[in-house]
Amino acid sequence: MVRVAVARIAVVGTGYVGLTTGACLARLGHRVTCADIDKQKVDRLRAGRIGILEPGLAELVAETSHAGRLSFVVGTRQAVSDADVVFLCVPTPMGADGGADLTAVEAVIADVGGILPSGCVLVTKSTVPVGTAARITSMLARPDVGVASNPEFLREGSAVQDFLHPDRIVVGSDDPEAAERVSALYRDLGAPTLVTDAASAEMVKYAANCFLAMKLSYVNSIAELCERVGADVMSVTEGMGHDPRIGRAFLAPGPGWGGSCLPKDTEALLRVAESVACDFELLRAAVRTNAAQRGRVVDKVRAAVGELSGARIGLLGLAFKAGTNDVRDSPALAVATALAEAGAELTGYDPVVGGEQSGMIVVGDPYQVAKGADAVVLLTEWPQFRDLDWWLVAELMDGDAVIDTRNHLPVAEVTAAGLRHSALGRTPTQEA
Repeated sequence: MVRVAVARIAVVGTGYVGLTTGACLARLGHRVTCADIDKQKVDRLRAGRIGILEPGLAELVAETSHAGRLSFVVGTRQAVSDADVVFLCVPTPMGADGGADLTAVEAVIADVGGILPSGCVLVTKSTVPVGTAARITSMLARPDVGVASNPEFLREGSAVQDFLHPDRIVVGSDDPEAAERVSALYRDLGAPTLVTDAASAEMVKYAANCFLAMKLSYVNSIAELCERVGADVMSVTEGMGHDPRIGRAFLAPGPGWGGSCLPKDTEALLRVAESVACDFELLRAAVRTNAAQRGRVVDKVRAAVGELSGARIGLLGLAFKAGTNDVRDSPALAVATALAEAGAELTGYDPVVGGEQSGMIVVGDPYQVAKGADAVVLLTEWPQFRDLDWWLVAELMDGDAVIDTRNHLPVAEVTAAGLRHSALGRTPTQEA
C-alpha cells in the first residue's frame, strides 16, 4: 500500500466542505493550501474570521494556520502548482433540470488542467453525479494525473467531528494507485476504508443521502397515520429504533427535510436514473411526500387558529436544523413562505439566523415572536427553546396555540401554562 507521510494538498473552495476538509487534513499533519476566487473571503479566513457556525472549526483553522500547515490563497493556480493531491470542493448546486450543475468543477479543470503537476491526484470531494470522474479524466487528457472520487459524509453542525471520527472513508478511482494514495491520507484515523472504482464511490454518496431522505419521508408518513388511527409516533419510533436493522437515526418526524444536500441529491439521483431509463418511483415518492409535509404543517396551523389570513404567527427557528446557521432549502422557511402566501403575519426568531427573511419580521428575542401571536410554531429544534418561560409566552400571546413540528417542547410545562400543545403524530391525550 502506498503511504504518504506528509502530503502537499490543495483544496479548491472554502465552503463547509472545503474549509472543514482543509483544516482537518492540516490537523492530520499535511500541508494544506485552500484556494477560493473570493478575495474578501480569503482575507477573512487569513484573519481567522470563519463566518460558518461549525463547532470546533474556527479553533482548528487557528491552530493549523499558526502551525504553518494551513494557508489561504486567492485563485487556484498558485495552490495546485506543487500539490500531491488536489481536492475539488466547489459548489455543485441543483441545475435547471434538477441535475447537478458541474459548471464550477469544469471551470476549475479548464483553469488548472494543464498546470497540474505530473503524478498528482485530482479528487472530487463535492457531491457529483456518477460518471463525473470519467468525464474529468476525458477533459484533462492527462494520463500522468490520477482522478479519484472521495465523497464527504459531513453533517452541518458536526462536520469537524465527522471528519476526524468517520464511520467510513470511501475512495474510488479507476487507477488503483491513485485510490491508494488518497486513502493513505486518512491512515491515522483508523476508520473502515472502502477502496473501489470511481463510479461506485460516486454512487455511495447519493445512495446514502437518498436513503436518509426516504427514511425521513417514511417517518413523516407514519406520523400522519398515527394521528389518524390514534397511535403515538414517539412510541412507534422507539419500538422501531430498537431493531438494529432499522436503527434510531432519522426517525424523528418534522416539517420536512431540507438543507444543502438532501434536496439537490435526491433530484440529481432521479436525473441519473432517468438518463439510463431506470424508474426510481420509490425515491420520487419520497420527494413528493416531503413537499406535502410542509402543507401538513400549514394545515395544522390553520386548524389551530381558524383562518390564516390576518393571523399573527410567531416562528421559533429558521435554520434548516439546529446547530447551523444554514437556511438553504430550510423547511422552516418553506413553511413560513406558505403561511405568508396564505395571508398570515409572521414574526420569526432563530438563535443564529438574523437579517432579512422574505415574508416575515425577524426579531432578536424569542419572546418577541409570542407578543400578540395567535399561534407559536416551533420549526427548528434548538435546545434553548425547551427552556423558555412558557408562562411568559402565554401572557404575551393573544391566542393559546403552540404547534410543535419537531415534538421537541416540554409538553407538561407548555400545557401547565394554559397553552394548547399540538405535535406531529400524537394526540393531546398522548402528549399529556
